[in-house]
Amino acid sequence: MLISIFGHLLAVAIGISLGLIGGGGSILAAPVLIYIMGVPSKSALAMTLVIVGVASLIGVLPHWRNGNVNLRTAALFAPPAMVGAYLGARVASLDAVLPILQLGVFAAMMVFASVLMIRKGSRHSSKAELMPDEMHGGQWWAIAAEGLGVGMLTGFVGIGGGFLVIPALVLLGGMPMKEAVGTSLIILALKSVTGFAGYVGNVPIQWDLLMSFTIAAGSGIILGAYINRFVAAKQLEKGFGYFVLAVAVFIIIREFTPMLAGA
Repeated sequence: MLISIFGHLLAVAIGISLGLIGGGGSILAAPVLIYIMGVPSKSALAMTLVIVGVASLIGVLPHWRNGNVNLRTAALFAPPAMVGAYLGARVASLDAVLPILQLGVFAAMMVFASVLMIRKGSRHSSKAELMPDEMHGGQWWAIAAEGLGVGMLTGFVGIGGGFLVIPALVLLGGMPMKEAVGTSLIILALKSVTGFAGYVGNVPIQWDLLMSFTIAAGSGIILGAYINRFVAAKQLEKGFGYFVLAVAVFIIIREFTPMLAGA
């Protein structure tokens, strides 16, 4: 009972981090489900996709109101991303794909995301941001190809992959950063749906826990968005990046040390 309460409090904390820094927090949902709530890794990574989808839907609302969602580009990027997410989930559901492989790829993505958050949190000038590349603005085929690849990664390890989608929209689509962020949230929500669908019926889903955990995280997102008005959230991103990196190191040590010791 106490473990369940603690896990749901962590879900609220994950939601608050999402509301504060606008992304990245959902990558911690899987470790909480696996190592705190005791959910098998394949099931946890599948359930994380629902957290990603809900977080993206809540997060896109202010961007939609401000006109920072490009539906034309989303319509191009989302379909291959949705197909990729479904295929990635079906592959991950196979018995031949060992949980340690999924967790290894997941930890690698956590390291990559944490480095990006640390670098972004260290920037003090908007000059360091990605700038649209007008020469690549017409390479829509490249955007679609990236959508397929990122979608497969989403389905395979249960991450949103916004840190991969946004650069593609900016550098390949010639899209302003604010518009890329808003558009990416629509894409993340859609591919999370098909990714989760690829797992349903192939891995066990703890529906009651999924519902309560998602509600807790969603409540945290709303609370974090409110707190964001009074906190310099940008300064928190670097510290959060280090925390994500620490969790990734924990996963690597926890999962791979016994295997190496037995070799």
